[in-house]
Amino acid sequence: METERKNFIDHMAAWITWPRLIFSLALLFFLTSILFPFYWMVSSSFKTHAEIAGREPVYIPEALRLEAYKELFDPSHPSYQDFGANILNTLKVSVPTAMIAVFLAVLGSYAIARLKFRGKNFLLNSILLVYLFPGVLLIIPLFAMLAQIGDRVGFNVQDNLGVLIFTYLSQTLPVALYMLTNYFRTIPDEIEQAAMIDGCSRLDVIWRVTLPLAIPALVSVSIYTFMIAWNEFLYALVFLNNHAMFTMPIKINTIFNDPTPRPHVVMAASTIMTVPIVLLFLSMERYLEEGLTAGGVKG
Repeated sequence: METERKNFIDHMAAWITWPRLIFSLALLFFLTSILFPFYWMVSSSFKTHAEIAGREPVYIPEALRLEAYKELFDPSHPSYQDFGANILNTLKVSVPTAMIAVFLAVLGSYAIARLKFRGKNFLLNSILLVYLFPGVLLIIPLFAMLAQIGDRVGFNVQDNLGVLIFTYLSQTLPVALYMLTNYFRTIPDEIEQAAMIDGCSRLDVIWRVTLPLAIPALVSVSIYTFMIAWNEFLYALVFLNNHAMFTMPIKINTIFNDPTPRPHVVMAASTIMTVPIVLLFLSMERYLEEGLTAGGVKG
């Protein structure tokens, strides 16, 4: 037994070098800085207000209390928040935003990557330049433009999820176009030319040849645009006034600013908002890695 222990110690001493030690410490610090805040959020959702607000930090709650989740979803709770409606509103905005952004980006990015027309490189760089502007600079002219259009056409800009989807496209479509354009350039043009010789039209080539080859990029762009719409706060804060129309970020901010502090409820709502995105990323990790890396190489 003692000989085996010495062999193990000798083996570890031979394996540990300064580069490996530094890398291990850096990796440990990186994982801790990422995982600990997530753990603190989830664990705090089961704590009492006294455990969260106490001077001594409580790393593990005494019990898995569901009081915060009952306030969010149980209609019989005296402070019922109806958080399920906020989840539904967020889905109503984020899912169409991702679908429309991917659909328009496929057509636009394919045209830039494959068709020849004057000024296409300038067009692509201009689209990306729009994305570089902070959203706070675009929200005022965008709101004024939509308000004028709404007065003429006859729709209300405020508390309109359809208008909110349109504003989200101004944030998601530029980056979706840029990502898909780079990916389409990596697909050999000879494959599409062979399909067109066999009698396929340009739209048939896109549907039957290009899109199946671009599934990793489409998944990456879909998740990225969905995530932007899922977490967006500023535009929703400006365009939504009715509490029944609030998305999750606005509802969490409302609970946080309530005169009666309930940090455990804020943490519970934040957990519900965060976990689906984490699970989505983990389930689509293979497509994300392939789509993002292949789209960064020009073919």
